[in-house]
Amino acid sequence: MPPARLGIGGVHHVAFRTPNDEQHEQWRQQLAAAGLGVTPVIDRFYFRSIYFRVPGGILFEIATDGPGFATDEDPAHLGERLSLPPFLEPYRARIEAGLKPIEMHRN
Repeated sequence: MPPARLGIGGVHHVAFRTPNDEQHEQWRQQLAAAGLGVTPVIDRFYFRSIYFRVPGGILFEIATDGPGFATDEDPAHLGERLSLPPFLEPYRARIEAGLKPIEMHRN
């Protein structure tokens, strides 16, 4: 069968978290020992991630808890504005242009 295409209602990947760098590295070593093509640790600014695919093609991510989303904004105001990691700031205008408003309906 041809590979599936992402669309509305599709799943891009499944993510798990691990509490610290030591367990993160243990997961990476276990995945590599199992023969899965695990990535090096990738710094995402708010957390660090590793990725791997299982037979069948599903993409999995294991990310660290820290440093966390309060790295660059006040925890009391999380989610009030679009925060981007430094590596995405050059694309802010393009990212914001593609966002659709979320409509909240209250009963």
